[in-house]
Amino acid sequence: MAIRSRATIVTLVLCTTLASGGWLMERGLRGSGSPGSGAQLFNKVLNLVEQSYVDSVPEGQLYTKAVEGMLDELNDPHSVLLGPDRLRSLTESTSGHYAGVGIQMDLRDGWITVVAPVAGGPAERAGIRTGDRIVEVEGKSTSGWTADEASKALRGAPGSPIHLMVERPGVAERIPIQLKREEIRVSPISHTRMLGGDIGYVEMTIFSEASARDLRDAITKLRGEGMRKLVFDLRGNPGGLLDQGVQVAELFLDPGQRVVSTRGRTDDATLEFTDQDPQEWGDMQIVVLVDHGSASASEIVAGALQDQDRAAIVGAQSYGKGSAQSLFPLGADGALKLTTAKWFTPLGRSIDRPAKADDDDDADARTPAAPVRVKTPSGRVVMGGGGITPDVTIEDTVRPPAERAFEQALGRNVAAFRDVLASYALELKGAGTITAPDFVVTPAMRESLHQRLRARKIVIDSTTWANAEPLVTRILGAQIARYALGPEAEFVRGLRSDKALTASLQLLNGTRSQRELLDRAATMAARAKADSASRK
Repeated sequence: MAIRSRATIVTLVLCTTLASGGWLMERGLRGSGSPGSGAQLFNKVLNLVEQSYVDSVPEGQLYTKAVEGMLDELNDPHSVLLGPDRLRSLTESTSGHYAGVGIQMDLRDGWITVVAPVAGGPAERAGIRTGDRIVEVEGKSTSGWTADEASKALRGAPGSPIHLMVERPGVAERIPIQLKREEIRVSPISHTRMLGGDIGYVEMTIFSEASARDLRDAITKLRGEGMRKLVFDLRGNPGGLLDQGVQVAELFLDPGQRVVSTRGRTDDATLEFTDQDPQEWGDMQIVVLVDHGSASASEIVAGALQDQDRAAIVGAQSYGKGSAQSLFPLGADGALKLTTAKWFTPLGRSIDRPAKADDDDDADARTPAAPVRVKTPSGRVVMGGGGITPDVTIEDTVRPPAERAFEQALGRNVAAFRDVLASYALELKGAGTITAPDFVVTPAMRESLHQRLRARKIVIDSTTWANAEPLVTRILGAQIARYALGPEAEFVRGLRSDKALTASLQLLNGTRSQRELLDRAATMAARAKADSASRK
């Protein structure tokens, strides 16, 4: 195994990574030597299909289909051919940059609905607000557009002009808006706030080019506000750049501590990453939140901090993506994203959960790996196999019957249900009745929603509706906050019912050291296990 310093690795390898939470680097395609019997068979079949198949298929399409079929037979959902559009999208997500108007949007009731303008972007400066509907782009109606169509229309070259027509709740006339597209930077840090006392909270949604820098800035700001304990939320974070995963973990580790290693068939795919620089906040107690959507670089960070006794992990089992991908450029055809290595935590745990042949990349459908028990430097036992296992598991394993009955009653009308929620929220926004995130969802509001559903021919009987009151109240409150006040208000409101966050606060409140935090996590986990056993 090649062991190199962090500086060398970052300089020679990781600066070229692009995406997907694994290890992506550009390199030329290798030749396969002289054709053998397999190549001859392929050429014979290709010629026969090209010349004799009942329908004419362009040669270029045949080659593309053959490549896609070959990759599909690898039964690896992470090895894929990326066309130019998918490659561009991948690059945008991992760079955090794109050229456009700067809005976060949903498609509701067939229209582009603004969830929030990007702070400081052209849309915000032009006066676009949360809840606005963009009904025309360059004079063309946006009714019925797909998310792809909306994105393509709103994005474009920096400096290019764009004309929009907006409908605003509470305003009778449509509002014309003219602005110019700009380079937009989307921060990987979505929420930063103090939670009370000396506990701070930071949520990271992706590991893009500036993740480590932005996280450092967010923590520095919170430290200035009195933070001494951190809840670092990686739930739903799909990963991104490996080098950013390494750098984020290094913010909390000491020189000589391992971060992660990769093992592949080639020397340049077999690497070990070890921290080189002292951490700034060695006295800071840390809880990391993970769930089924935490993957790849998120698992690198959670695994490294768990293995090194640096954080208590709280939440649900992580996704289990322990493979690294390299990106091979293919010119005008895009690029090949190919799995070339697997990665391992400092204690040698592989968290990869193998995909089934018919897997649709759903974490719950993936094949469980054999559990592995390993000991951390302090003697704690942590589990390996099939994702990062939290120190304290907080997960609703059994859905209440009332919630299941409600979902069954909705059936295929989930999208229409969301449309009704958004429409009602926008109406309340226009009426000016929602002014703060702590508004109360009243029985009258729930009944109004029920009536609106019936008007859309979505029938939910009164008993099912009444039994699902807590669920309806929670969903309705969140969606009203989202469309009437913006995503920050939705987030603040959601803190009330966040079980994993509540458990994190219980762990952190009153602790004086990371060791005490980890001991308290072990006690909480043991108590939960005993309670579960007593109920059986």
